[in-house]
Amino acid sequence: MPTKFYLTTPIYYVNGKPSIGHAYTTFVADTIARYQRMLGKEVEFLTGTDENSQKNVEAAAAAGREDDIQGYLDEMAALWQRTFDSLGITNTRFIRTTEADHHKAVEAFWKRVEAKGDIYKGTYEGLYCGKCEAFYTENDLEGGLCPFHKTKPDHIKEDNYFFALTKYRDALLEHIEKNPEFVQPKERRNEIVSYIKNFMTDVSVSRQTMKWGIPVPGDETHRLYVWFDALINYITGVGFATDEKKFDRFWPADLQLVGKDILKFHCALWPAMLMSAGLPLPKVVLAHGFFTVDGQKMSKSLGNVVDPVELSEQYSPDIIRYYAIRDIRLGDDGDFSHDRLRARYETDLANELGNLVHRVLTMTEKYTDAKVPEKAQGEILGAWQEYQQAMTDYRLTDALDIIWAVIRRTNQFIEQQQPWALAKLEEKKMLHDTLYVLLETLRHIAWMLWPFMPDTAEKMFTKLGLEVPKEFSQSVESAWVWGELKPGSGVEKGEPLFPRKE
Repeated sequence: MPTKFYLTTPIYYVNGKPSIGHAYTTFVADTIARYQRMLGKEVEFLTGTDENSQKNVEAAAAAGREDDIQGYLDEMAALWQRTFDSLGITNTRFIRTTEADHHKAVEAFWKRVEAKGDIYKGTYEGLYCGKCEAFYTENDLEGGLCPFHKTKPDHIKEDNYFFALTKYRDALLEHIEKNPEFVQPKERRNEIVSYIKNFMTDVSVSRQTMKWGIPVPGDETHRLYVWFDALINYITGVGFATDEKKFDRFWPADLQLVGKDILKFHCALWPAMLMSAGLPLPKVVLAHGFFTVDGQKMSKSLGNVVDPVELSEQYSPDIIRYYAIRDIRLGDDGDFSHDRLRARYETDLANELGNLVHRVLTMTEKYTDAKVPEKAQGEILGAWQEYQQAMTDYRLTDALDIIWAVIRRTNQFIEQQQPWALAKLEEKKMLHDTLYVLLETLRHIAWMLWPFMPDTAEKMFTKLGLEVPKEFSQSVESAWVWGELKPGSGVEKGEPLFPRKE
């Protein structure tokens, strides 16, 4: 089994505060990163901010900071970092595309591509959506409008540097055919194959009209097109051009998470750029769907943008990430609903998981003086195998379904065994066996839950009398064996995990 894992989120524009949509992608990445660490791997997890965008320049101007763009970007990047910290995100690298390491990487990368003969000068004339910072053909438009922003693109004409993207058409198609897991889900793979075959053209990679951004190496009169510069962040983040030892260890990325609106940049332009530079391609690029709120597109004008930090004052980050990953299947479009969040809290978390933990520990306090009884035979192996397969396949919602199947079976086991009746009948052995099975099952549930709800899992470990650092110092192979809970150790019921909300 590989000992390292490298995953990335898209890097985010800082022309506004993070929304629940940004948090969703980052929660997904964090859950996968935590799971890979649970397996004992050294994980590099990159997120960050895309700061060389015209959108950011416009946002700085709107904030009255036209003469202090870098200062504006510094403040906004710090806000994004604080947000991710407050949500419990465990990224190892927060990259900013205005940082010196990134400029160095971009220059080194450009020179490689240029030396390959894949950069040439030409005239670009065509349609450009400033909001997407993307070029479109007439075929791409819907009713003459940008398919994503529903605005009329600008017609622009200027002399630029171009990247010979079409030179890599056959190589891209061959790579996707030989590596069907490269683009996920399957619908996106079909989409990108159609784009590469039928619509892909060479791409303009510089701007003469832009005053912000990274200068083209060797030509200060041009700035690099933001997408060419931004994509390189994924290799900057693991040491390209600055730490070759680290780069050789972690590149290629094992997983790159993106939104489906930026699919063609990540699954056509980016791999072609890497081919040109003589670098390996990421193993998997997984595109999630679009995000709506109560059935409507999220927008400032509608006033329905959900701030994850404000939301976490009402519901903890654990609860938000549980709801988002349980309700929105990775790869599909998703809808955030306050009503469904409340329902998930009351049903899944308070009634099922929280109630289970509280009942088991209450009975342990009552019948065995809050001590773990002697070991009894039990089994959870089938669930672990299904869970592992789901996590390996990035089917996170399915993994949560598997955990909740265990939780429901355990609640049913209590009703079948009726420990209170066994206590009345003085069936001490059967009572103690039942309690041990329940307590040990809670330990397994906590382990399964940890990548998704780390704070909740750690509270469960503490209630079971386990020291969190010590519990995680062992390998998963030993942790997942039945019977790790030591007889005679103390448990503590404490407060309910998910108290009733008014």
